[in-house]
Amino acid sequence: MNSLSLDIRILRTLQSVSETGNITESARRLGRTQPAITLQLQRLETICGFNLFRSEGRKMMLTPDGALVLSYANSILRLHDEMLSRLQSPDVEGHVVLGTPDLYAAFILPSILALFRQAFPRVQVQLQCSLSTPLVRLVHRGEIDLALVTRMNDFAGGKVVRQEQLIWMTGDNSAAHTETPVPLALLPPGNIYRDHAIECLETVQHPWRIACISESVSGLQAAVFSGMAVTVLGRSALVPGMREIVRGPDYPVLPKVDLLLYKAPGTKSAAANALHDYLAHYLPLGQRAELIKPIPLNGGNTDPDMTAIS
Repeated sequence: MNSLSLDIRILRTLQSVSETGNITESARRLGRTQPAITLQLQRLETICGFNLFRSEGRKMMLTPDGALVLSYANSILRLHDEMLSRLQSPDVEGHVVLGTPDLYAAFILPSILALFRQAFPRVQVQLQCSLSTPLVRLVHRGEIDLALVTRMNDFAGGKVVRQEQLIWMTGDNSAAHTETPVPLALLPPGNIYRDHAIECLETVQHPWRIACISESVSGLQAAVFSGMAVTVLGRSALVPGMREIVRGPDYPVLPKVDLLLYKAPGTKSAAANALHDYLAHYLPLGQRAELIKPIPLNGGNTDPDMTAIS
């Protein structure tokens, strides 16, 4: 019988580094030091007898052997977490109010909340959709239990649980990206999605105008679907009827934004704590499968260094 055994935390580290491609970011997400993350990967490679990662520039990429080990690690971690949830769930019941922008309610949370409902059938989750800034005020005042929001420049506290890559989007049959000034569909002033879009365009001196302002993602999508505007959203919001504008001289690459998870101060609700821990675990793993691949506007070339047709 093989006497070797694997610490579940090592598998969690492998999973995180494969997603982030970066020791520093994984250390931040997992709440450990960089040397500890490096040591865990070295220990796993010693057990496996081969390299799990190769370097491509500054990014760590899985080797074919590493991808095989990750597939097993994903299965082990899923079963491990499901078992713990099942063991805990009979004693957990109650009502939890989770505040989040409708963007995340629609495109990031459904699969995770479905798993949570299976594991904790006696917990009732109420979603409250609003913009990030008012939700942070509500959770700090204890008026909602949890908040999953976009980090704004003046936010304090919260746990970084995920990053979203912002991208330029337009409609499948839209020519809005070719107009001068480019018509934009954006969230209201004070939102970092909006700030990044305008800042990037002004950096390259690309003229712009506001064609739509909406507090909800559905309003932005309507403007894009109709062909009247270009918008900026996280890649997880790319749905049929929309396509990504590949970065180029007129549409520079956009940054990633942090998603923060807040819990109301002093909460002792077992239901709220269970949902908080579930979200804190699953959100960094990127459980939502990407169903839509970026469609460049240059005729199908997916090379990120290629520019869009203008």
